[in-house]
Amino acid sequence: MSDQPPEASGPPGNSGEAGAPRPPEPPTAADTATEKAAQPADAPSADPPTAEGAQPADAPSTDAPSAGAARATAPARTSDAQRQRAAQAAPGAGKPVDPWEHTAPAPGAKDDGATARLRPAAPSLIPPGVLWSALATAVLCALFLRDGLGANLLIVAVPAALAAFFAARSAGRLLRPWTAVWAVGGLALLAVPVLRDAGWPTFLAVASAFALGSLALHGSRSWPGVLIGSLGLFDSVVPGVIWGVRGIRARAGGSRARWGAALRTTAVALVLLVVFGALFAGADAAFAELLGSLMPEASVGEGPWRILLFGFGLAGGLAAAYAAAAPVCWDGLAVRRGTPRGRVEWALPLIVLDLLFAAFITLQLVVLLGGYDKVRAETGLEHAEYARQGFWQLLWATLLTLLVIALALRWAPRGGSRDRTLVRAVLGPLCVLTLVVVASALRRMDLYVHEYGLTRLRISVAAMELWLGVVLVLILAAGVFGARFLPRAVAVSAAAGVLAFGLLSPDGVIAEQNVQRFQNGSSTGIDIDYVEDLSADAVPALDRLPEPERSCALRLIQREVLHADTPWYATSWGEARAREILEKRPVKGDGRDCYGVGGDRSRDGYEPDGDGYDPY
Repeated sequence: MSDQPPEASGPPGNSGEAGAPRPPEPPTAADTATEKAAQPADAPSADPPTAEGAQPADAPSTDAPSAGAARATAPARTSDAQRQRAAQAAPGAGKPVDPWEHTAPAPGAKDDGATARLRPAAPSLIPPGVLWSALATAVLCALFLRDGLGANLLIVAVPAALAAFFAARSAGRLLRPWTAVWAVGGLALLAVPVLRDAGWPTFLAVASAFALGSLALHGSRSWPGVLIGSLGLFDSVVPGVIWGVRGIRARAGGSRARWGAALRTTAVALVLLVVFGALFAGADAAFAELLGSLMPEASVGEGPWRILLFGFGLAGGLAAAYAAAAPVCWDGLAVRRGTPRGRVEWALPLIVLDLLFAAFITLQLVVLLGGYDKVRAETGLEHAEYARQGFWQLLWATLLTLLVIALALRWAPRGGSRDRTLVRAVLGPLCVLTLVVVASALRRMDLYVHEYGLTRLRISVAAMELWLGVVLVLILAAGVFGARFLPRAVAVSAAAGVLAFGLLSPDGVIAEQNVQRFQNGSSTGIDIDYVEDLSADAVPALDRLPEPERSCALRLIQREVLHADTPWYATSWGEARAREILEKRPVKGDGRDCYGVGGDRSRDGYEPDGDGYDPY
């Protein structure tokens, strides 16, 4: 990241004070240090209302998301009176300190490296609201996260978000639009485990929610900022715990009476709840059942797990609060651009690649638009053979094309408007042709699914190919309107794709498609050995199968759903719906009728023509 000072945000001397503007003053060492202070890229509130009149972080920048454009405009030069008041102010007392303001090292001071320059000053004493919110996060983790994932993740996320909110407000940070986007997106992703029982979309949703939460705390706009900032919360775990321990020591030393009163009040409240709760439970069986369903079960054997979850929740809550109070400016990581190449040296290989894509797509359009019969006439291959032969190659071609575009932009000529026109004229057609490759790959997947049904692998790679097409569209839009928002737009598209994938219920879609093929008289029938391993999300579709296929497909799912002693906070809506269906219509027989059901039909990837097992 360049250390050159950006333009001032206003006329020199007009620092926001009342009165007439002062005449310009010659720059001093303090002015130079102030102008070089690192500013936030997109932090939720990196610009508290101080007298220095800092500009917002979303000030206009260049089209390409370079390291220089990642910085916000630096504050205007301060006056002598302001510098004197800032020097006399005690840290943490009075005005909020800008967490993004980095002090220039003194002459002769040792530089601790790039990471040290990205870190803001340590936050002041931890507020009481942060401590109580982190403690609530730890307690809820210990109580609710032992039995699985469901609504308990949202329950735990609420106090953790409050801890971050209190810490950000104490540091003087304000809510910004992109921060709200990341935060709302992360909470929306946590709705996937509430609604769906399948573990694989739940894992993707939880991981994506963590990444969006980290971006909300750090606020990033450049490629390094978005990529590293999504994992930046890990960097705040140890500092957050140290911050919390120091805050507890400082507050406990001066207010022992208040802490003692708080502990006594909590102990009395717990005693009253236990005593009267036990009495009411013994007086009314319905109240006892309600109380038992709401309260998590705990045993001595689960003690180590509960302690571990308590520590995990406490560290997570403090890390979120510390990142909100003193976020690392990951946008400050410098990514040097490659040496610009000559126009012919740069453009000729890409033009050759464009011609190769055009020749391939010209032949593909005949098959892409010709229908199933045209496939056999043009290639001599069956539908499934044709699809299996080329899908993975086209997927890799799409990924490699994105890599080629990234490297081409790194070494693209940057002489002026003519060079920008050349870059758009060469890379634009490449993106458009790659979109046709994406459509061809999806068409091949459609052919394969039409023949042999839908599986988790097939729906996953098809969803990934579709998202790659969205990324290509975003790159095309960046070439026209500017690349300032491209990193964040790609991150939003990925999170939106994970959210849509989870809410779509992949296991339910797989079961629905296979049941429809069976009802339509497909020659390969339905693979009972595969669909019986699906999650409870597939029960509504599998329930429409005739007997004995229905009982054979639902036998394993019924065993897991009806015999699982899962509390309400770890039970998804899909699992609750499956339990209701299976309680009304339980499976029939003891399983002996399932021998041979689906056995003479195609298992997933195993074709009846004797080709053997195909892992795809």
